Amino acid sequence: MSNSEEQLNALKDIRQMMDRSSRFISLSGLSGVFAGVIALMGAYIANDEIDKFINKRGYSYGVEGEMDLEFNLLKLGFFVLIIALAGGILFTYRKSQRNNLPIWDKTSKSLLLNLLIPLAAGGLFIIALLFNHPHTYAIIAPSCLIFYGLSLINASKYTYSDIRYLGYCEIVLGLICMFYVGYGLIFWAFGFGVLHIIYGLVMYFKYEKGQ
Repeated sequence: MSNSEEQLNALKDIRQMMDRSSRFISLSGLSGVFAGVIALMGAYIANDEIDKFINKRGYSYGVEGEMDLEFNLLKLGFFVLIIALAGGILFTYRKSQRNNLPIWDKTSKSLLLNLLIPLAAGGLFIIALLFNHPHTYAIIAPSCLIFYGLSLINASKYTYSDIRYLGYCEIVLGLICMFYVGYGLIFWAFGFGVLHIIYGLVMYFKYEKGQ
């Protein structure tokens, strides 16, 4: 091996060490695929609940039926979030174990903090909106997409930069959805379902396959 090749290998090793110390690289692409599939399943169930409400199958008339629908959708959203998070943690843990990397360190803490700040602000915004204007639930879907996109962009500096482009797509999709609020569930399914699956597959084949 020549001196130039040795120097190149040394530089690659140094770069890998710097990446490991400054970025959370245990994030698994398969977790994105899993979250996307769960989101699509949740959207299908939500659409079925809305259809039942419209056709008055299992729902009361008037305000009582509308409140029951909102409660069921919120409950469904909570379960979808928990299952998606559990799957993400599992796949990420498996990747960190396979690569002998810590899953909870200073970088992962910074990643989580920067991810949660816009998410928490978005959650409070949506809750306040519903509390003061109960009939504005039509913009929940675009608001979720926009704040989620901001969260991804904010956290991208602590992990793979590719996640930033997913954030851009979520924001653009959310802004478009603001003009088509009647199709919020479709936009929500595409943003949290299809885009996550595409992103997860790209991340898997780019960083994980063959490891």
